[in-house]
Amino acid sequence: MVDERAILIRGGTIVTPNGMWEADLLTQGEKIRAIGQGLTAPTGAEVVEAEGLLVLPGVIDAHVHIRLDTGIYKTPDDWFTESRAASFGGVTTVVDFATQFKGQGLREAVEARLEEAAPSVIDYALHVMVTDLPPGREDDLAELVDVGATSIKLYTTYRPNYYADDATILRLLRAAARYGLMTLIHCENDAMVTAQTEALVEAGKTAWRYHGQARPAFAENEAAHRILFLAEEARAPVVIAHNSSARTSALVAEARENGQVAFCETGPQYLILDNRAYESAEPWRYILQPPLRDPQEKERLWEVVAAGMVDMIITDHCDYTKAQKLAVDDFTRTPGGLPGMETSLPLIATYGVEEGWIDWPDVARLMAANPAQIYGLWPQKGALIPGFDADIVLYDPEPEGVITADALHTLAGYTPYEGMRVKGRVVSTIRRGAFTVRDGRFVAEEGSGRYIPRDPQFWT
Repeated sequence: MVDERAILIRGGTIVTPNGMWEADLLTQGEKIRAIGQGLTAPTGAEVVEAEGLLVLPGVIDAHVHIRLDTGIYKTPDDWFTESRAASFGGVTTVVDFATQFKGQGLREAVEARLEEAAPSVIDYALHVMVTDLPPGREDDLAELVDVGATSIKLYTTYRPNYYADDATILRLLRAAARYGLMTLIHCENDAMVTAQTEALVEAGKTAWRYHGQARPAFAENEAAHRILFLAEEARAPVVIAHNSSARTSALVAEARENGQVAFCETGPQYLILDNRAYESAEPWRYILQPPLRDPQEKERLWEVVAAGMVDMIITDHCDYTKAQKLAVDDFTRTPGGLPGMETSLPLIATYGVEEGWIDWPDVARLMAANPAQIYGLWPQKGALIPGFDADIVLYDPEPEGVITADALHTLAGYTPYEGMRVKGRVVSTIRRGAFTVRDGRFVAEEGSGRYIPRDPQFWT
């Protein structure tokens, strides 16, 4: 019996990390069945004409925060709304976070998060924020293998809820390596950030415009250097999160050249925006950690991306609302984080590909293949290969437009990219062989996304 969900995408340009060529792509059920020229559509299959369109692997945004609860601030969003918005941006899979709250077991944290994520229309995996695992309980990490959440997140800052000291980080890195878990680490030197913030507060400089001064780039560089040293000692694979500084990425690349299993990520905010935004009329739009950097840093960061020193482009999406951001003109009391899933692919297409820093195969590598391989989603996801999930984006590279909050689908009510030009648009998004967005129209059913459990990976 022929699967009624067979789709023949005909005449598009297939994009892989290894190159681009004109070909047809056939899906059957949830999987990619074949790629080639002149493919024949099975009886009952839908034919989608894709001439002039790029056929990309579905974007894997490997660092997002949907329905975030930090214990201090909460985003008022939900998984249906944010996954719908992500679909309009070509995202088919996210890796979000399950937070272990004080006194909570790791399995309990994952199960609670899975219940929240059930309305999603895209697929999802989970990192686990390990915040309460005292000495002697390292073997609790085995629970994460059981539930398929095989990556954890640690922080060198954010007292008192997330911060871990060096001894704790080393202990957990060793345990994570033993169980085949990847460790993602937010790197900022807490003492430096605290001292600089206290100095600004004492001087009465707490308005939004001073936010960038509170968290200098060197605080990120130092913490990343230290974490790489600890990870080497622990023989643990590690990801250095959301690099805002090219120097951080270079440190990771050097560690990798010296034999470490080390990766890094950056986001459109650091490649496209800069700290002049804090002098604008609306600095509240740009409160995030790490903050935006000097204008020259954008070019340096693009240079290390182009040189292959950056492994993933992510968004660190966080949907605080405009009202939450505007509540008080005080960076110490404003929640940090920016919405970005829906705009990421067009922004990278415009300011990365169109500007000549990277090519489309690099997009497929940075936004799909590498995240899948680093976090154990491969060989199910991350590439246009027969047998893989049929996660596909049809992208028209020609239209020009402008980003506006009114045209987006998140709850935020604002975007840090307001008024920015973009080249190209997502025409359709297909998740496991089913359209989530079709010709610019949302068509997915609430709850049609799926949790993707992952196996341990032993890199060394």
